[in-house]
Amino acid sequence: MLVLHYTGMQTAEAALERLTAAEAGVSAHYLIDRAGRLYRLVPETERAWHAGVSRWRGVSDVNSASIGIELENKGHEFGPEPYPAAQMEVLTALTGEIVARHGIEARNVVGHSDIAPSRKQDPGEWFDWAALAAEGIGLWPSPRPSRGRVLATGDQGEDVERFQAALATYGYGLVADGRFGPVTRATVAAFQRHFRPQTVDGVADLETLDRLAGLLSLLD
Repeated sequence: MLVLHYTGMQTAEAALERLTAAEAGVSAHYLIDRAGRLYRLVPETERAWHAGVSRWRGVSDVNSASIGIELENKGHEFGPEPYPAAQMEVLTALTGEIVARHGIEARNVVGHSDIAPSRKQDPGEWFDWAALAAEGIGLWPSPRPSRGRVLATGDQGEDVERFQAALATYGYGLVADGRFGPVTRATVAAFQRHFRPQTVDGVADLETLDRLAGLLSLLD
C-alpha cells in the first residue's frame, strides 16, 4: 500500500533531520518539500518506519507492506497550510510511478489518518485527495443514496453495526460491534478527512453515509 503523511514540523530541514536520525526511530521512503524537491530516503525494497501502530484491510504490520511519503506541511499542531502546486505535481508524478511499479490497488492509497484514526490526522482535511484520484491515484466517490440514518456517539444497534461493517469492508480497522464509541467516531472523522473534508466531526451524517456507499460501489 501507499501511505501519505505530513511532516507536522516547522521546516523541511527539521523533518529531514528527524527522518534520517537513527535515534529517532522513524523514517519514510520519500520526503517532498513545499518547493517540490524530492528526497529519496529509504529504498522502496526496504522497510521504513512511518506507520506506527496501524491497520488497513486486515494488515497490522503496515510498515512491512507499504511505501511512505512525507509531505512538508506544518499540520494541525503548527497551523495547516495549503499543499503548493509544485509539491503536488511532484507527488502526483511520484505516486503514479509507485502505484504502477508495485501494482498498488486504488483503495490501498491511504493517509496516515486512515490507517491509524485514533492517533493521526495527516495528511489533513485540506489535502486534495480528489485531485490525486483524478490522476488515477486512489479513489474518489460519487455519492449514492444509502437509505441510512444519522449515527453518532452513544448510538447502538444494527444500523451502527452495518455502518461499521461497511467501513471495515473498505479497509478501515474497525470491529463491527454495534456500539458507536470513541474508536468508531475517530474512524468516521478519518473517513471524512479523506472523502468528505468540508466537515470533520465524527458524526455519520447522511452525506458521509452516501459517500461511503458511493465508495463501496466502486469496488463492485
